[in-house]
Amino acid sequence: MSDEALKLMSRRFRGFYPVVVDVETGGFDDKKDALLEIGAVTLKIDENGKMSTNNEYQCHINPFAGANMEPASMEINGIDPHHPFRVAVAKDEETGVRELFRFIQKEMKQHKCKRAIMIGHNTTLDHNFIFSAAERNKISRNPFHPFSTFDTVSFAGLAYGQTVLSRAAQAAGLEWDNNEAHSALYDAKQTAELFCIIVNRWADTSGPVWSDAG
Repeated sequence: MSDEALKLMSRRFRGFYPVVVDVETGGFDDKKDALLEIGAVTLKIDENGKMSTNNEYQCHINPFAGANMEPASMEINGIDPHHPFRVAVAKDEETGVRELFRFIQKEMKQHKCKRAIMIGHNTTLDHNFIFSAAERNKISRNPFHPFSTFDTVSFAGLAYGQTVLSRAAQAAGLEWDNNEAHSALYDAKQTAELFCIIVNRWADTSGPVWSDAG
């Protein structure tokens, strides 16, 4: 990709670099419940304003000391934090979050963007867990905007009348594998594809959108 093509991303969302994030957790309380898995997908754009997926990050996370894991949440995500195969590859929370931030900062710099903006499906949960983990581990260089996000729940509700990720993805023409669902990277990839389809659908009907605001 040429240097000029890389710069186009900085004109699409006011200098923000879009990153799709999904987390798997031990509950809904970002202060008390365990962060167990992170999946992230970056995006790229072509000269016609069409978005597509770019690179991926995935990390299994060991629960922080004293972390709570609600049985109902663990049943849904199917994670066994003590499984030998998982223990062999899982990282401590600080390492996983620092690696995520470095991954994003490298791509953000390549695309001439000033800050990342998080995309998710019900983004509030993902955003809160990532920010709480960064705060808990005293990680100051957080690339994400502190409160602005994009949420494919709203996008898909507008475009397809669907707010559940599996139904929205299928309405957009994507395949859905229930056996892979609730894997952070799988859900992030499906969310990223859904986001790109909706943004590109808008570009097809209204033309590409470029911003001069930085």
